[in-house]
Amino acid sequence: MKTNKFYKYTLAAIFLITIITACSKNPNKLDLSGTVNNVTTGKIYLQQYINKSFVTIDSTNIISGRFKFNTETKLPEIYGLSLYGSGENPFDSYILFLDNNPIKVEFDTINEFEKTIVTGSKEHDLYLELRAQKKANVNDIIKEHPSSIAALYILYRYYSYRLSPEEINANIELLDPSLKNSDYVKVLTELANTLSKVSIGHKAPDFSATDPEGKNVKLSDYLGTRYVLIDFWASWCAPCRKENPNLVKVYEKYGAKDLEIIGVSLDNATAPWKKAIAADGLTWPQLIDENAWAGEGVKNYGVRLIPANFLIDKEGNIVAKNLKGEELEKTLANLFNH
Repeated sequence: MKTNKFYKYTLAAIFLITIITACSKNPNKLDLSGTVNNVTTGKIYLQQYINKSFVTIDSTNIISGRFKFNTETKLPEIYGLSLYGSGENPFDSYILFLDNNPIKVEFDTINEFEKTIVTGSKEHDLYLELRAQKKANVNDIIKEHPSSIAALYILYRYYSYRLSPEEINANIELLDPSLKNSDYVKVLTELANTLSKVSIGHKAPDFSATDPEGKNVKLSDYLGTRYVLIDFWASWCAPCRKENPNLVKVYEKYGAKDLEIIGVSLDNATAPWKKAIAADGLTWPQLIDENAWAGEGVKNYGVRLIPANFLIDKEGNIVAKNLKGEELEKTLANLFNH
């Protein structure tokens, strides 16, 4: 009889300990560890992904090539790992989809992190799978994974810039309610509203940004006398830098009389921006909004991919969008009869 009581008490105690242990686990505490290839000491930075930018929220030492984070933060969520703390260049960070499971990372910074391996996160595995599906219908992706932050990111990052306002809203409606109040959905909802206002034929919205001398300047200061091409770019954007010689060419041809170009940088630091201006020989007015993707101009024009541009006539109307290379040259030649 005593033996039976002993077993009952033992089982009850084990059950109670199990409950206490389960309850004491913090669902918002990271269990993230890993190794860094070819690096034995130094620091590694944990960054939160906020509107296509990475913001450092924690750091830890790399000891004998290993690191570990136990940061208390929002989960599941999108983060980044980087060996640089400033976050000036988003391509210095490796994007991670994290939850409250133990996650291990073999971190390799060579060739845009192509050899980095993440294990333990189902959301990260799904992200890699979906990113590889180049021709997938985003509507089908959201229907199949309505509660996945990885699927939402695919919509937000890789599809939103080429969808109509109606298509964006239709995909949002397919999402699980748990994601409806996320920052990503807020950005997409705002984008859908904005895109309908910056279609061809609409008035160009005004915005403010800062010139290289630190003076606050409005777009409207340049409108009314010439055609204006607003060029959204950044020093870290390789396609933008590749397009800059085409802009230099058309500015040399049309800038004296018919055309003004206004560069608007999405850099979040002025030093690399100014260096790129000098290196690429950009002689037209340059502005910067260090809020990057959250900047006033970017938000007012619904920019989700750079380079992006808007051609505005003398009356302040948008007459063309996203003209590149030969298409830009041909459009300007037709406008100015050259």
